[in-house]
Amino acid sequence: MIRFFFVILFIILFLICSIPLLLIETFIGSFNPALKDRISQKTIQWAFGVCLNISGVHTHYIGTDNIPKEGAFLYVANHKSYFDIPLTYLRFPRPTGYVAKIEMEKYLLLSDWMRNIHCLFLDRENVKEGMKMILKGIEEIKSGVSICIFPEGTRCSDPDSFLPFHEGSFRMAEKAKCPIIPVSITNSRALWENHFPAIRGAHVIIEFGKPIVLENLSKEERKFLGAYVQKEIKKMYDKNKAILQSASKNLSNL
Repeated sequence: MIRFFFVILFIILFLICSIPLLLIETFIGSFNPALKDRISQKTIQWAFGVCLNISGVHTHYIGTDNIPKEGAFLYVANHKSYFDIPLTYLRFPRPTGYVAKIEMEKYLLLSDWMRNIHCLFLDRENVKEGMKMILKGIEEIKSGVSICIFPEGTRCSDPDSFLPFHEGSFRMAEKAKCPIIPVSITNSRALWENHFPAIRGAHVIIEFGKPIVLENLSKEERKFLGAYVQKEIKKMYDKNKAILQSASKNLSNL
């Protein structure tokens, strides 16, 4: 429980102490939005890094060289833990926002930082607002800001399977004509959800797959794009799960 306490304490202190920085960023953004984006990204990456260090996570990143050096994309990842966001955000090389549930807007300061890193808020109960969010995501990608989505819609508690990927989540890539970067997150539930509320150190593997260019897919693959991307992510997930299981077995035999 001690790690949980210190993570919560750090988050509260960060949000309170960062109020002056939020005000400064608002001023900077009025004449230099790009600088505001860089400051926001570095600040949140630092804060996430502190949280992960306190949590005792050991993260192995694979395939970061698959992320193109230029342009914006749609990152698509499986989702099993609240830690999935800090774990992935640390390796995003350029401004990237997440699609989050609209309920997150009510958390003052936290939602301010989320807007500063270009997060989009999705109202799952309002189809019209959902379409507006997709259009906003298309605008962000075209302006050079990548978007990360968890198309399962919620965290999946089954360690061996994924929830269905919602096809509508991929419209941003189709309309913005940008590549999709598949992201596999393996063993993140071992940090917290498997023994809630305690946070325990764990090994996590994050793998960035090769970009999926929609123009290179067959008509059938594009028709069921969610299923196709999920299949690519599941391949990486299963491979990395086997690696972690083998490593754990070898350590137990020592």
